[in-house]
Amino acid sequence: MLGYAIMSHVTFKKLVSRMGSARTQHGAICWRERNGKVQVLLITSRRTGRWVIPKGWPEEGEKPPATAHREAAEEAGVEGKVLPVCLGVFSYVKHPDLHDALPCVVAVYPVKVRSLARNWPERGERRRKWFTPKKAAAEVEETELARILKGFDPSQLRR
Repeated sequence: MLGYAIMSHVTFKKLVSRMGSARTQHGAICWRERNGKVQVLLITSRRTGRWVIPKGWPEEGEKPPATAHREAAEEAGVEGKVLPVCLGVFSYVKHPDLHDALPCVVAVYPVKVRSLARNWPERGERRRKWFTPKKAAAEVEETELARILKGFDPSQLRR
């Protein structure tokens, strides 16, 4: 049994359309296996330094998994393969303490990490660190994201 709900792009779009003014982003659970154990990569946010996953806005005509893949490369220097399987969604408020607070919904896609670049676009702005899924779940603030991370099991993914 999966610890997250896999949904199609159509189901995700219907879910987001019911949420009103929330903006849609796409994010990546970047993962690898080391010594038979799954690890996930978290990065720090630029503004507060809290642990998050790579995520961001889609570019014109870009499919959700492609956005997740691009954001993983830009924000964490990830080189790897994205699977077009939505692991679930989580919500958060971007800039909650500022006048331009923006409710966001993030669709999450798995990215199997082949390697990490030494230099990447946001290298000077973020840190990155490997965690077990359970430890990663304890590090993030968003309850829904924590649930997705805690239940993450790449052996359940269709490859």
